[in-house]
Amino acid sequence: MFQPGDLVQPRLGGPKLKVLEVHSDQVVAVRADDENGEKFTLKAADVALYNEEGDFGVC
Repeated sequence: MFQPGDLVQPRLGGPKLKVLEVHSDQVVAVRADDENGEKFTLKAADVALYNEEGDFGVC
């Protein structure tokens, strides 16, 4: 499902995360803006691929 290097986001909202490791039903990730920061272990079912939607003020 996910691979190291993928950008994901918790389904219930939260920061953009970069996947470091994938284990059967879990992913280990860090904040995309702080790759040397705290590691988070999340259930794969609780995250989705990161997708920027909407108008971000780009003209």
